[in-house]
Amino acid sequence: MDYKNAIRNLTSAVVIFGAMGLTAMTATAQEKAPTKKPVVTEKSEKTQRTSGRDPFQKYVPVVKMGKALPTKLDAPAIQVRIDRYRSQKLAAANAHVAPPKPTSALLLNEMQVIGIFRTPRGFAAMVEATPFSPKLSYVIYPGESFFDGQLVAIEEARLVFRRDIVWSDGHREKTVEIKPLRTPSPVEGMTATKTAPANPPAPESEKPAVPEKQ
Repeated sequence: MDYKNAIRNLTSAVVIFGAMGLTAMTATAQEKAPTKKPVVTEKSEKTQRTSGRDPFQKYVPVVKMGKALPTKLDAPAIQVRIDRYRSQKLAAANAHVAPPKPTSALLLNEMQVIGIFRTPRGFAAMVEATPFSPKLSYVIYPGESFFDGQLVAIEEARLVFRRDIVWSDGHREKTVEIKPLRTPSPVEGMTATKTAPANPPAPESEKPAVPEKQ
């Protein structure tokens, strides 16, 4: 009986220790097992291609730069505009059509109004081009074209223009610009003043009284 109890106890101890060893081996195997990489499906790859970022990384918002505001375009230099006018004049001569006026190369701020007068065609104005030396003068009528505008109307003491402003995005802005008649300088006023004749006509002498008939 003692042998049977000893064998039974020994068997129970072996089973217990075997179970404990198996549990320890399982835990160790789990700790040493390599970490599995996340499975990238076709959908996640598509998301990464379309969004341009790794779907498994933290999202960082993308700050987009705002569009630059449009700016006014500056007119070309005077020599560039003169060369362009000469090319247009030559092309018009070859095509046997009326050439453009010289004022088409001038800016509105490159001329001043020196006179307004009446003609059989209506009001006309004389303007003086300031970029040239000596200055050149032109007679213009309503409808005359300039590089950045057009003459709309001539009034008694001023000219009314429509000015075209070109922006960098391509659109054009139209404004009204008024140019008054230039005030003559003191020297010009003295020149324009009419002087009295050097030899004024002598006053007519009184006729002798005719005696009355008696």
